[in-house]
Amino acid sequence: MSKEEKNRKGSYSQTDAIRSQHERTDFREHSVPLYLTSSFVFDDAEQARALFADEVPGNIYTRFSNPNNTEFIQKLCLLEGTEDGIATASGMAAMYISMASILKTGDHILASRSVFGSTHQILNVIFPKINISYTYADITDPESWEGKIQPNTKMIFVETPSNPALDIIDIEWLGKLAKKHNLILNVDNCFATPYLQNPAQWGAHLVTHSATKFIDGQGRVIGGAVLGTKELIKEVRFFARHTGPSMSPFNAWLLSKSLETLAVRMERHCQNALELATYLEGNSAILRVKYPFLKSHPQYELAKKQMRHGGGIVTFEITGGIDRGRKFLNSLKMISHSANLGDTRTIATHPASTTHSKLTNEEREAVGITPGLIRVSVGLEDLKDVIADLDQAIGNSQ
Repeated sequence: MSKEEKNRKGSYSQTDAIRSQHERTDFREHSVPLYLTSSFVFDDAEQARALFADEVPGNIYTRFSNPNNTEFIQKLCLLEGTEDGIATASGMAAMYISMASILKTGDHILASRSVFGSTHQILNVIFPKINISYTYADITDPESWEGKIQPNTKMIFVETPSNPALDIIDIEWLGKLAKKHNLILNVDNCFATPYLQNPAQWGAHLVTHSATKFIDGQGRVIGGAVLGTKELIKEVRFFARHTGPSMSPFNAWLLSKSLETLAVRMERHCQNALELATYLEGNSAILRVKYPFLKSHPQYELAKKQMRHGGGIVTFEITGGIDRGRKFLNSLKMISHSANLGDTRTIATHPASTTHSKLTNEEREAVGITPGLIRVSVGLEDLKDVIADLDQAIGNSQ
């Protein structure tokens, strides 16, 4: 990766997504081959020693690195405008090692209250076992954040837009807050993808992804990524190298190819999502609709500032509470009922009973997850067919 490429922060390039690839072999292939090997041979004993001593670059063992994984990460770094990165076996592996590799016993994390359910479990259940504490702050009350920073605070962790509430926080403001207090800003960019938002441009030191979602885009494989400064990724890579949350070469190969179509897919996701959200706002059976690029969204202006489009997720609350919500989901005919998102196929999810079921009622209410909340990951189908299925499910769930 050239110095010029590394410095192009915040400028998503479809050409980079397509043309950046691992060097060709002597077979002159046009598409990068799969490197399905657990290990790599050394030219001689001296090369083996130098590789293990990190004196020269190169592959040793696929748990450490692999040409397919390297290509995938180099593309993501170009698209996000970061210096370095590492691929992981899943999105949650990425979230965990982005924190656990840097924090130590006695440290404190300031996190947005509105985070994914499994991230909440890391903060609330896993980290306390090793005496890493956390404090939640509300995205809707930014004035309170600085007062929650403690002498042992080392990191700020947020996801924006949040899952599933679609809350937005000002990354630029957070970047300045982190700089003021010498903290690491870690942003989960899963919902936005590199195409819609580049947190490093606004001051984030680490950017995390669940590549399982929109980056893959077709619900085929599991994967994640941690991107950031060279200094921080060095710590993350050491932790991952010795704990083993590595991505398989096949998944890396597939995800790298998926990046080639990310822009065209996200354009259609966003177009469909905005039109669907606008349509649902006029339905009397819907209490409220939330989508970042709807003018009714509380952080609409902020979303327009730091996102290129509003994303592929729409949430709405149906009248009748949890019972009506379950009837609605059971009445869907075309739309998939699944816990995943970011697929070509539209998916509906009931967060309160699935992805965020481990939270208490009070914790769910605090982040806007009401009993009747439905999360829709808007796919690439003809929108009229999606609307028709939602309309009949709303009607048949009364």
